[in-house]
Amino acid sequence: MSANKVRFELTNNGQVARITLAAPKANILDRAMMIGLVETLNELGWDGNLKAVVLGSEGAHFSFGASIEEHLPQHIAATLTQLHELLRAVALAPAPVIAAVRGQCLGGGFELALACDLIIAEESSQFGLPEIKLGVFPPAGAALLPVRAGASRAAELMLTGNSWTAQQAAKAGLVNTVTPAGEMGSALESWLATDFLPRSATALRFAAQAARRPILHALEHELPELERLYLDELMRQPDAVEGLQAFLEKRQPRWAKSTAA
Repeated sequence: MSANKVRFELTNNGQVARITLAAPKANILDRAMMIGLVETLNELGWDGNLKAVVLGSEGAHFSFGASIEEHLPQHIAATLTQLHELLRAVALAPAPVIAAVRGQCLGGGFELALACDLIIAEESSQFGLPEIKLGVFPPAGAALLPVRAGASRAAELMLTGNSWTAQQAAKAGLVNTVTPAGEMGSALESWLATDFLPRSATALRFAAQAARRPILHALEHELPELERLYLDELMRQPDAVEGLQAFLEKRQPRWAKSTAA
């Protein structure tokens, strides 16, 4: 059941919704987890009391990313559709969404964090889009990262597959607050108490809608084109499948000569 991979609770007298990726250690963002997250976000509704949604994780890592098996040709269209639905649900949440990141935040997990309004991260966190190493690229990352950090920095992560530390991500304007290791909980509670709980829930809701307009535009206009590029063009190239298979078989990929136009 998808619900087994997602935990939910309301705290602070119903003012804070806490949604947790609950499949450690990797918290793989497979379709079952994505369905659970969408169902949870859609159930939040609007009761006039909610002031923040905290998206966190169980264990030492936020998420290693999406399921590699679900990126194989027979599954990838459904996977991209489900991820798109999830990111849209985050961007339509009825209160500001804060991603609370520790450890690895990679691939689809990073794309999920990019859809959130704000990011708080422990200093040991790592943010990356390693898809290029598998012979593919991240459509949602390509749509959202330029909005959050600029085109040049987005190109750096997408084309190299390297990761940023929390401090590097903060310098790029992506991470709002960096906390020492082990102090995420107290720092988050302080942030909520200072900047969210004293505010009007109604004002926070509409301010979040206003702030998200670039993200929603990217999801509605840029992402469909990037998904088409991925499905209709990239997945026709042998390297896309070779890279994924090599990862699953724990071997080095054998790249073909490009046949792209």
